[in-house]
Amino acid sequence: MAPPPEIAIPSTSVSDEGSSKPYTLYNISLRLPLRSFIVQKRYSEFDALHSALVSQVGAPPPLPLPGKHWLRSTINSPELTRERQLGLEKYLRVIAESPDRRWRDTSAWRTFLNLPSSSTSNSTVSAAGMVGTASGVADPGAWLDVHREVKQCLHEARQCLSKRDGAADSGNFTAAAEAAAAAKRVLVKASGLVNNLSDGLRKMQESGRLGEGEIRRRRDLVSAAKMERDGLDKLASTMPGSSVTPSRGGSLGQVQASSSNRSNLLAAAKPATSSRVLGAPLPETDRTRELDNQGVLLLQKQEMQSQDQAIDQLAAIIRRQKEMGIQINEEVERQTELLDSLDEDVDRVDGKVRVANRRIKKM
Repeated sequence: MAPPPEIAIPSTSVSDEGSSKPYTLYNISLRLPLRSFIVQKRYSEFDALHSALVSQVGAPPPLPLPGKHWLRSTINSPELTRERQLGLEKYLRVIAESPDRRWRDTSAWRTFLNLPSSSTSNSTVSAAGMVGTASGVADPGAWLDVHREVKQCLHEARQCLSKRDGAADSGNFTAAAEAAAAAKRVLVKASGLVNNLSDGLRKMQESGRLGEGEIRRRRDLVSAAKMERDGLDKLASTMPGSSVTPSRGGSLGQVQASSSNRSNLLAAAKPATSSRVLGAPLPETDRTRELDNQGVLLLQKQEMQSQDQAIDQLAAIIRRQKEMGIQINEEVERQTELLDSLDEDVDRVDGKVRVANRRIKKM
C-alpha cells in the first residue's frame, strides 16, 4: 500500500481573470514517493470537497473545514488569508494522516488532489503527476517553489553520487550500488519537475503573466537546471571502480592487468617532449583514474557536450546583447533627431526675438 502524500500549502495567489471577480487561490504542494506537484484550489472547491466527503462516507472528516467569513474577504485581508491558509492545510493533513482511510479512499479526495486511483498502472501514475504539476506551475509563485525543489533534488543527487564514490574507493561496492540507485531515483524526479517548469513557463508566457525579461531569466534557470541534471545523469550512469570489481570467474590479477593496460595506453600516447602537441591526450587525473576506457570516453563526451551547451548559452547572451545594442542605437538616433528639431525651434524663436527687439527700438 502506497504511503499517504505529504501535503502542505506554502503560499497563496490571486486570480488574474479580468472578466470575473478576483479570488484567492491556495497552492497545495503534494510530495509522492516518485513525484511532486502543486495544485491550485479556491475556498469554494474546498467547501465542495467537504460536502462530497460527507456524502460519500456518511460522516464528516476528523477536522471541520474553516468557516466562511461573510463580512471580510481574503483579497483585502492578509491576516484572514494566512489564517485560512493554515486552517485548510491542517484540514488536509488530518485527513491524509488519519488512521481511518475512509475519506482518503473516496473518489472526491483523489479528484480534488489530482491523485491516481489505486488500480491505475505506473504509467498512469506518472501521467497524473505530470498533469497536476503542469497545471499548478503556471502560477509564478508556485513556479519558484517547484524550482527550489528541483535544486534540492539535484543537491541530493550530488550527495548520493559523493557517497557512491566514497563507497567505491573503500571497496564497499554494495553501498556504492545503493547510492547510485538512490541518485537515479532523485534524478528521475528532478527530470519530471524540470519538464513541468518548462511547460509552466510556456503557459505563463502565453498568458502574459510575466514580462519578457523575467521570462528570459526563468528560461535561463531552466536551462541551467537541465544542464546540471544531464551532467549528473551521465555521471550516475558510470559506476566508478566498475573496472576494478572482480567478476565471478575473474581474478584480481586480471583486473589489475586491465587497469595497467589502460595506463600503458595512456602513457604510450604521450609525446616524447614536454611541449603540448595538438591532439595529444591529457595525463591521468583523479576523475579518470577510477574509470575504465568506456567511462573515460563517456566523460570526454560529457565535457564536450557541456562545453557546447556553454557556448550555446554564451551565443544566446551575445545575441541578446546585440539586440540591446541595436535598440540603444535606435533610441540614441531618435533622441538626436529630437535635439536637432529642438535646435531648429530655438533658432526660429531667437530670430523672432531679434525682430521684436528691433521693432521695440524703432518705437
